[in-house]
Amino acid sequence: MQINQPKYIDREKSWLAFNERVLQEAADHTVPLLDRLRFLGIFSNNLDEFFRVRYATVRRISMSKDNNKKLINGVQAKTLLQEITEIVIKQQAKSLAILQEIETELENVGIFIVDETQVNEEQKNFIHEFFIHKVSPVLVTIILNDLAEFPLVRDSYGYLAVKMVKKSAEDPIKSIKKRTRYALIEIPAQINRFVELPAIDGKQYIIMLDDVIRMNLDNIFSIFDYENISAHMIKITRDAELDFDSDLHKSFLEKISNSVRERRVGEVVRFVYDSKIDKDTLDFFLDKIDIEAVDSIIPGGRYHNRRDYMSFPNLGRKDLTIGKLNPLPVSGLSIEGSIIQQIKHKDFLVHTPFQSFNYVVKFLREAALDPKVTSIKITLYRLAKNSQIISSLINAAKNGKQVTVQIELQARFDETSNINYAETMQSEGIKLIFGVKGLKVHSKICVVERIEGKKIKRYGFLSTGNFNESTSNIYTDVTVLTSDNRIMKEVNKVFEFFEVNYKIYRYKDLIVSPHYTRSKFTKLIEDEIEKALNDKPAMIRLKMNSLSDYKMIDKLYDASRAGVKVQLIVRGICCLIPGVPGLSDNIEAVSIVDNLLEHSRIYIFGTDEEAKVYISSADFMTRNIDERVEVTCPIYDDAIKTELIDTFKIYWKGNVKVRLHSERLENRYRRLGEERFKAQEELYNYYRNKIEVVLD
Repeated sequence: MQINQPKYIDREKSWLAFNERVLQEAADHTVPLLDRLRFLGIFSNNLDEFFRVRYATVRRISMSKDNNKKLINGVQAKTLLQEITEIVIKQQAKSLAILQEIETELENVGIFIVDETQVNEEQKNFIHEFFIHKVSPVLVTIILNDLAEFPLVRDSYGYLAVKMVKKSAEDPIKSIKKRTRYALIEIPAQINRFVELPAIDGKQYIIMLDDVIRMNLDNIFSIFDYENISAHMIKITRDAELDFDSDLHKSFLEKISNSVRERRVGEVVRFVYDSKIDKDTLDFFLDKIDIEAVDSIIPGGRYHNRRDYMSFPNLGRKDLTIGKLNPLPVSGLSIEGSIIQQIKHKDFLVHTPFQSFNYVVKFLREAALDPKVTSIKITLYRLAKNSQIISSLINAAKNGKQVTVQIELQARFDETSNINYAETMQSEGIKLIFGVKGLKVHSKICVVERIEGKKIKRYGFLSTGNFNESTSNIYTDVTVLTSDNRIMKEVNKVFEFFEVNYKIYRYKDLIVSPHYTRSKFTKLIEDEIEKALNDKPAMIRLKMNSLSDYKMIDKLYDASRAGVKVQLIVRGICCLIPGVPGLSDNIEAVSIVDNLLEHSRIYIFGTDEEAKVYISSADFMTRNIDERVEVTCPIYDDAIKTELIDTFKIYWKGNVKVRLHSERLENRYRRLGEERFKAQEELYNYYRNKIEVVLD
């Protein structure tokens, strides 16, 4: 290892490098055009969340009394903020250039995104009617000059900052400043931002909702006598940290509800504006919103909130999108028969979205009706808008089952949804547990108790992802359906911990945070180190979302120095630096960003013949290891163990959509061989072949 060689990559910069990979997908000409727009939307949405959480955290440190506090690699918080802002400005400029390129390519295939100056009379009439009947009734417009208090500007909403200059005929000596009025128009979030216009000669046209409003400014402000009017978009991002009061008389549900409401007025961490806005208009809004920090003010283009491109209409153009996968059945597991009876004899793995999430829903629906089932216990983190999981649990409660739900009210940005679901379940007689004080519950587990003879038999599932039908269509996750008493008995212990959390339970099989994950994973790595030091084959293969815990990184460095071969698939943040002589020679690390979001966490210790295989809800991040309730499940079924090892190998063989992690964060594509190998496609084929083998 070279002198002064840094051991870690800065976490925030590594995250920005991940979002750059998303942007690469938007720029990739092999990706269908409408999917490229979707990736632009994902990039923008990710960036919003980054500013609300990570940037806000660094900013808090920079503004603290101990503002000289060093961050990673000796960089001060204020310096890091400046570096982040510089990176973001470059990425935003790149995203705008990519958008312009996509719009040009869309025009080549007959799709035109137009503004208010580019529409014909028929389209103008359509826009006018659309505004009158759809937009005007929900439009929030505020005249600002005479207000004693400036209105709340909502986090991440789009606004038009309007400037009106009144006619001067009555008093020509009045100054421009006195003749100027300002207004704020909130762009309605309940209307799709992309309005389809009447086609012309087979060509399709889209106009932004912003421009629909701009075209109707005269209609909106008809009572004002002005000679000039302009409207430019602005957007703010607020600190999303939740602050809780200490009132012992309030329930946890009430505290979370109040805290979410308080978030609406959190500190502004970013103000983005149309760079063509008049300086006096910009100064007016900066002053009224009380924004002083220069690093929070970012110039942009005519349109912001490009996250809305995630909802760009497909216009019936299936040729311009990959579309959703058609989920495959799980080999040997019939969704039409009893799931409980099938997993009584054998464990099954469901790998979404390659295979159907309906197996999980069917299991819960069956448990809700089965007269022998007495109880259902489940953890919930993020849920679909109209959750079939919730519906199944309510159905179970109505059928007399004892239903216990641990619902995480602090699931970031899903708090309001989870509060609403919690209130609904409470009203249906479901027992709710609101976590463990000081710990988020991020585990993905369920246990069902069933009377069989004179004994209680437990069935259930453990997963790497949320029990969410919507995200299961685009997130890759693995779920084990099992009745293995070794596993289910300890899953039940986790629920006992939720209720009696002053008691630390012991686990022989499961690895549970915050008490055992660090020590157990450390031991697993040390076992491989010992093998290598004794000249035995040693190997570690880890697939996760983020790797940022320095102690775990140091253990992987130890493994590399001992001669252990380490293969890492890390989609997002990776603070480990691979390939450094004397430090990480034996470590390779890649990221896969493709049409599906890689979310499964698969951990393999040892070579194939003696491998210990786990699935987990936890990444190698300090918060997952020490500050949350997470569950890592060992895989005992040989067929599933082989399947997960095969899965890792397929991902590792990929040479399309695979980038190399490196200290310089270049996001270079990995090149392996000449034959194209796209891991997500090959994994789908792998599962399809499993079905064909059974049919043969």
